[in-house]
Amino acid sequence: MTPNKEDYLKAVYKLGGVKNLVSNKQIAEALQISPASVTEMLGKMKKEGLIHYEPYKGSRLTDGGVSAAISLVRGHRLWEVFLMRHLGYSWSEAHEDAELLEHITPPRLISRLDNFLNFPAYCPHGSAIPHPDGQVDMVPMQPLTLLPVGVPSHIRRVMEEKELLDYLQTSGVEIGNSVRILEAAAYEGPLTLELEGKRVQISFKAACQIYVDQAAEL
Repeated sequence: MTPNKEDYLKAVYKLGGVKNLVSNKQIAEALQISPASVTEMLGKMKKEGLIHYEPYKGSRLTDGGVSAAISLVRGHRLWEVFLMRHLGYSWSEAHEDAELLEHITPPRLISRLDNFLNFPAYCPHGSAIPHPDGQVDMVPMQPLTLLPVGVPSHIRRVMEEKELLDYLQTSGVEIGNSVRILEAAAYEGPLTLELEGKRVQISFKAACQIYVDQAAEL
């Protein structure tokens, strides 16, 4: 299978395509490509038995597609753990190189890497690593922007996008950090945070891509 097709599988998986139909528009936005390219590729993947494709409705992974997608996601996130834990990679460096390694990592190596790392549950960015059977340990989370001002929480996940990851690391953001919004500027202005006892300001756009513990009551 080509890396391009594997990227499609991973995108459909992340968008909920194990159980639900995912629209061509969602896939195009996730992969930052044209809708016409998506339609063409999905037609090929349907013929290969990787997806169930319903024109004008969306796509869902077949059992074979799910298995392939899980292997890709597991490989990617396990490599991220290895690269940061043992080779001193930064957030964005780990994500970039894991994007390459996931396409050339056989199931045997994924299994042994998982064992070597002592079966981590999450990647360094806070995303859950699926078990070999596809089960995922889910923790209730919400975007930082939905956290009420003054309510303490903890950072659990950040979206994996190079510029964002570099920006957040420069700001001192790490998974597990205690966080509290001190002030939210009007009209989607910057948020002033108390991060591990330090005062930090980040953009509203970045805050939308940071996830914290789901509050019991909002």
